Amino acid sequence: MTTMLKQQLQEDLTAAIRARDDLRSGTIRLTLAAITKEEVAGKTARELSDEEVLQVITREAKKRREAAEAFEQGGRAESAARERAEGEVLAGYLPKQLSDEELTAIVAAAVSEAAASGAEGPRAMGAVMKIVNPKVKGLAEGGRVAAAVKQALGG
Repeated sequence: MTTMLKQQLQEDLTAAIRARDDLRSGTIRLTLAAITKEEVAGKTARELSDEEVLQVITREAKKRREAAEAFEQGGRAESAARERAEGEVLAGYLPKQLSDEELTAIVAAAVSEAAASGAEGPRAMGAVMKIVNPKVKGLAEGGRVAAAVKQALGG
């Protein structure tokens, strides 16, 4: 029983191969390999849930972003562009990310919620993150969330 998301990736891979879209097919192929690797990791092979498949795709997209930044700093614009393009392909499978305004609003609410329970200032970071993380899981990258919380706490 293949999950909906994994099945979608496999169908898209077939379509990309037929269309001779090397970027799409290569990116999807690597992502499916990462999913399979995750499925066989551990003592017994298992089928990943859609949520776990999403986590793998998120991790792959983050790798592309970090690689693009590294290539950019190394003066390899062509490789950076390829990594960004692969990241765009993967972004199509991820839930829409929160805008800065939406993230700031969620963080502001969490800061006041934490303040109500006595946690204030930069030391409240952990308490605020505990409130924010479940609300933004999969919708905003951890680094963005932490930066927004730090800014809201005046740190």
